[in-house]
Amino acid sequence: MSADFQIHGDVAVITLKNPPVNGLGLETRRAVVAGIAQAVADASVKAVIITGHGKAFSGGADVREFGSTKAFQEPNLLSVISCVENCSKPVVAAMHSVVMGGGLELAMGCHYRICAPDTSISMPEVKLGLIPGAGGTQRMPRALGVEPALNMIVSGESIKSEMLSMLPGQKLFDQMALSPQSLMDEALAFAREVADLRPLPKVRDLPCKHPQGDAYFQFARNMVKGMAKHFPAPPKCVDVVEMATKKKFDEGMLFEREQFINLMWTPESRALRHLFGAQRAASKIADVPSDTPVREIHSVAVIGAGTMGGGIAMNFLNAGIAVKLLETKQQALDRGLATITQNYQARVNKGTLKANKMAERMALLSTTLLYEDISQADLVIEAVFEDMGVKEAVFKQLDAVMKQGAILASNTSTLDLNTIAHFTQRPQDVVGLHFFSPANVMKLLEVVRGQDTAKDVLATAMNVAKTIKKIAVVSGVCDGFIGNRMIDQYARQAGFLLDEGCTPEQVDRAMEQFGWAMGPFRMSDLAGNDIGWAIRKRQYSENPKRRYSKTADLLCEQGRFGQKTGAGWYDYKPGKREAIPNKDVEAMLAKHREALGIKARKISDEEIVQRLNLALVNEAAHILQEGVASKASDIDMVYISGYGFPMHRGGPMNYADELGLFNVVQAMQRFATNPHDDAEFWQPAPLLAQLAAEGKTFN
Repeated sequence: MSADFQIHGDVAVITLKNPPVNGLGLETRRAVVAGIAQAVADASVKAVIITGHGKAFSGGADVREFGSTKAFQEPNLLSVISCVENCSKPVVAAMHSVVMGGGLELAMGCHYRICAPDTSISMPEVKLGLIPGAGGTQRMPRALGVEPALNMIVSGESIKSEMLSMLPGQKLFDQMALSPQSLMDEALAFAREVADLRPLPKVRDLPCKHPQGDAYFQFARNMVKGMAKHFPAPPKCVDVVEMATKKKFDEGMLFEREQFINLMWTPESRALRHLFGAQRAASKIADVPSDTPVREIHSVAVIGAGTMGGGIAMNFLNAGIAVKLLETKQQALDRGLATITQNYQARVNKGTLKANKMAERMALLSTTLLYEDISQADLVIEAVFEDMGVKEAVFKQLDAVMKQGAILASNTSTLDLNTIAHFTQRPQDVVGLHFFSPANVMKLLEVVRGQDTAKDVLATAMNVAKTIKKIAVVSGVCDGFIGNRMIDQYARQAGFLLDEGCTPEQVDRAMEQFGWAMGPFRMSDLAGNDIGWAIRKRQYSENPKRRYSKTADLLCEQGRFGQKTGAGWYDYKPGKREAIPNKDVEAMLAKHREALGIKARKISDEEIVQRLNLALVNEAAHILQEGVASKASDIDMVYISGYGFPMHRGGPMNYADELGLFNVVQAMQRFATNPHDDAEFWQPAPLLAQLAAEGKTFN
């Protein structure tokens, strides 16, 4: 049942029941309308309460209806709110826990509202590239005041009910309950108090003005324009809220609906809605049921106190989990401990972390030089040098000392996890946890499933990711897993572009204008050019026939390793990250072209963007076909949360879908005719060719 109807004396209570957050799906909407009709028809009922079951009043739209016609089927949310608002008996919203989007719009359609303390209230539609579409932009300014309403609608962020209740003149809450536990008793008492009061108050009838009018909204537009960048929804939020102050309610509603529908069809909103679903889908693994038992993780050990190991440790300390940091030398331990302390102290100095919280986290951290001291940890994560010989020594030690049932994880970014697992006698307990640098900041976590990884180990790894607030994506075993295997092809294309006449800044500028957080050469300078150099030496010694540009190797031979050395593809001044083009690098590129007998040509930004992005897409299609990734949306999540792919494009696979797979294949066929590129690589992956031929998409 999607809503429950009960009568408590002379008050009817409609309880939304659509777990997990009482989304306002079609069946729930029908149940609310039926409940109102039943209450009106019963002469003994004097008032109605609408509330939510469990841990939410309502999270708004039902995400399961995204992209389907159900969201618009009658009664749609507008019709439900109209039914509630026009009820002949007073309707009271008993709000608690979470009140979001359409849930808040429903509450504002009620005649009265009582709210429990510590309730999170938000209008998050802008995060899906939309505006509130069921009267939120028209009722919120009337109920809360124009400025706080616009701030909430534009930001999409949650605010606690106590803060909103203190706003002068607010009409969002008629009463604050004393506690969440007493909410329903207080709501019943309140409903009886107002049962006979007439006329019934409506938020739509409240006045809506701003004393500075045009000046305020122009200021708001200027502020939003600077923040919105590639997204059309935030500026539209300003337009529709302004309409609430200048037009009658019904005119404002028509304008809101028009803008809402227009935004729904924008590629930016489609991308954000795709990512919303993709993030939730990433946690679902086809052959690992959601009720798979997980192992208890109360203590963690981290092997290696370098930048990566320290960052990994901080994730667990932040979540209140004890960590023991192991190194082979005291000097390395001291250095790692100092770095963690400095990172926390920097946050304290900025005011983003309280000193007592830092002390609590540091108290959870201990260090050791002995493997025996970590033997009782529930989870151990290896974060040592990326060399198979080093990994072998570590995992043989772990196999010898760790308790039975402990999970042994490797942070390897490229090496074969199956080989690592078989350095132990318990390969079923081995999993890859590939954190991205800086590990305490980056949201992505590639969870690498070995051929022997037990299902409960995989389920536990996904649960751990949630605990430390990471976006986890499962990958199979291959060289580079999902993200780095794809970025290798992206980097190869960037190198070919240099061979053919581009400069690093031209390539970076084109990709950054497309929306990438950072172009490939700035990204390489940040990561360290020597890291890629070491990987290439291994890769191309194994496959000497593989084509790639030697420009990056020539750069490294000059000791230009990137920001850490003050010189890479660009020059860097001490303490600054501004990338300054270097004439010697340009001369090196010109000399290299001359040696290859290549005459530099003018290359358009469009070609740069397509070659680099479609290199990702084609490799990703191979990854999907091989089963390394289970779904295209997982690949999009990897690139959005780990590599700086533009969010408004929805990830490389969504970008390809928007471009049209027929057009993607046509572009690849053009690139294959370039004598200085890799024609073999540009043969479309069989899966891509098949989908294009059938007129289908990845997602």
